[in-house]
Parts: sequence; structure tokens; C-alpha cells
Amino acid sequence: MAGAIVGTSDTIARCQNMMRKLGGTLNGFDAWLLLRGMKTLELRMQRHNTGAQQVAEFLSNHPAIARVLYPGLPSHPGHDLARRQMRGFGGLLSVVMRGGGEAASRLINRCRLFTRAVSLGSVESLITQPVAAVHYHMPPDDRNAAGITDALVRIAVGIEDYEDLMQDLAQALE
Repeated sequence: MAGAIVGTSDTIARCQNMMRKLGGTLNGFDAWLLLRGMKTLELRMQRHNTGAQQVAEFLSNHPAIARVLYPGLPSHPGHDLARRQMRGFGGLLSVVMRGGGEAASRLINRCRLFTRAVSLGSVESLITQPVAAVHYHMPPDDRNAAGITDALVRIAVGIEDYEDLMQDLAQALE
């Protein structure tokens, strides 16, 4: 974990004082990994953005998909705001499957290139059914109120070739 402190001079001074007491530096190896990763961050983000946009457009036209949630699609309620604020729409999207939870589980189990995992993403593409993972212990009424239904699938698009990812999703949806 790493980050930056941004704020007023007073806020930064309070944070510096706290860091002196508790520590606030990365070890050397983690700092080196961060510096190494920063060199390719822009390229990786471009791939995430492009791949997720292509996958979202593909899925939005598939008959097995009831809804695609991705700010890069004009159908998303936050599309205009995202377009004004962002240079890309990110690598994370969600879909709501026709056929409910069984269809969602089938999709996830049939994917070959996606790793089943709950992380928000990596260079590898990930897929998960939030109701069966991160939100498992959330009361069903609260989940449904938040739109986290059995039919919801979350996809974090990595940097693989998006044509390969779309082919994998297509075969999984057959």
C-alpha cells in the first residue's frame, strides 16, 4: 500500500507528525516495486479502459445479458458526468444476467481466461458473483436494495487482448 497526502499545510503537518510517531514509509523492496510499476501505469490504464469499453459494448448487445453497468456506455446513468470528469472509464464493469443467479454462476464457471477472484483488478482479467463472495454475509434485503442481486456479475478487465476476452465470454454465454 502506498499513497500521497494532499491537503492544506496544517493537514500535511498533522500527518507528518503522526507518521513520525507511527511510521509511514514503505520498505525498500515495496518502494522499488511501486516505482517500477509507475513506469507502465499509463499504458496499463489505457489497456484497461480500451478493453473494458470493448467488452462492455459487446455484452450490452448479447441476448443473455439484461443490463451492463459501465460508465463508458451512454445507457449508464452517470455517463455524462463520467465523460466530463474522466479520460477513460476504467476497467471495472458489472452485468445483470437474464436467468438470475444460475445464469451468473454458469457464466463464471464456463470462462476460461478470467480468474475467479474478488479483487478490483490486476493485469489479469477477473470475474466474480458479488452475492457469493464479498457480499455473502450482507442481509438479502440490503443486498437487493443496493442492486447486488444473484444475477449480478462483476468483471475486472485486465490487459489481455480484448478480442480474446470477448471470445471467452461469448463461448461461456452459449
